[in-house]
Amino acid sequence: MIRHRRIPALFGAALLAAGLGTLAAPAQASTPTARTAPAVAAPDAAAQAAVVAAVRQQQLTHPNATGRHICYAAHVQNIGWQPAVCDGAQAGTTGQSLRMEALTIAVSGVGGVCAQAHVQNIGWQAWSCVGDGLVAQVGTTGQSLRMEALNIGVSTGAVCADAHVQNIGWQGWNCQATPAAAFVGTTGQSLRMEAIELTV
Repeated sequence: MIRHRRIPALFGAALLAAGLGTLAAPAQASTPTARTAPAVAAPDAAAQAAVVAAVRQQQLTHPNATGRHICYAAHVQNIGWQPAVCDGAQAGTTGQSLRMEALTIAVSGVGGVCAQAHVQNIGWQAWSCVGDGLVAQVGTTGQSLRMEALNIGVSTGAVCADAHVQNIGWQGWNCQATPAAAFVGTTGQSLRMEAIELTV
């Protein structure tokens, strides 16, 4: 069954406030435990700048009627930050048994994006929500912890996600429209996410 969560109220004053709204539990999944100070990937200026530049480049080289684009970069075990990719391209690796540890995401034409990672030994992190052209970052770096699942939602329209997971492979696309968030990966199985593809 496709699982999803509701994204927090997006943007405006609510975006700047701590605790961006009450979340509904995923269908047939346990409610994540609240954490007062969840570990989050340390901001990496170069990785974040690369994702923002990729969104701008995508707008210029692949214009469309809606202007909707999503770009993202994965931090991968033994590799570090990979180059940013956009609109359904693969971030991460397959066939190498390497864990994805963190993810940076930027969007255009959708009003903004919210993302939340489920991380080894941490559980669900707090939501990271930003407007168009800014960077949301989830996961951890420098801690050798695997990302196990991801919730992602956009302010307007739909977002689609597909994850490549240890022992499973590609899960298949999960598309959710606002106010729901698409869920990919697993929880409670100690399986690493290895790669991800996103579209808006």
